[in-house]
Amino acid sequence: MSKQLHIDPAKSALLVMDYQNILLENYVPDAGRAALLANAASLIAAARAARMSVIYVMVAFRPGHPEVSPRNTIFSFVKENGLFLRDQPGTAIHSDVAPLDGETVILKQRVGAFGGTDLQTVLRSSGVETLVLTGITTGGVVLSTVRQAFDLDYRLLVARDCCADPDSDVQEVLLDKIIAQHAEVVSAQQVIDAMSA
Repeated sequence: MSKQLHIDPAKSALLVMDYQNILLENYVPDAGRAALLANAASLIAAARAARMSVIYVMVAFRPGHPEVSPRNTIFSFVKENGLFLRDQPGTAIHSDVAPLDGETVILKQRVGAFGGTDLQTVLRSSGVETLVLTGITTGGVVLSTVRQAFDLDYRLLVARDCCADPDSDVQEVLLDKIIAQHAEVVSAQQVIDAMSA
């Protein structure tokens, strides 16, 4: 059933999306948080060892949230509650998977990683053709980014054990029925093995 995965690290990038403290605390059950972080940390370490680009994507707003439209119900709540400001501890990427000096961090103010960001410019400038996606939440940043990246003609791999959603049923349906139409849904270990092959 499982086929051999091939990844060229020189033409690939690992996207670590929304692994932020506030999202981990609110959207990942305590029982699964340690395993999720460990899987992501292993995948990041393997990508670095293979000299594959590791690119971080995170939600962050300026003071006053000028990027938020009153018509956007999700981010209006964020604005009303003063969340995701750039200097808040909750906005920071979790220390277990934090970027190293020199690694690219993309700041976004929408759900998907491409909307309103320079991610596409960064990827094209580096000759990236394959994206390995991880993220919180599966129904948010992962789904939105998969759809956008698919339309931009990237080859897509989604590391299922490095994605999380607060609803486990939604997680399974998204990965196995929806996202699987646009991406190869694999384990972190399969990606690690393919990078080191």
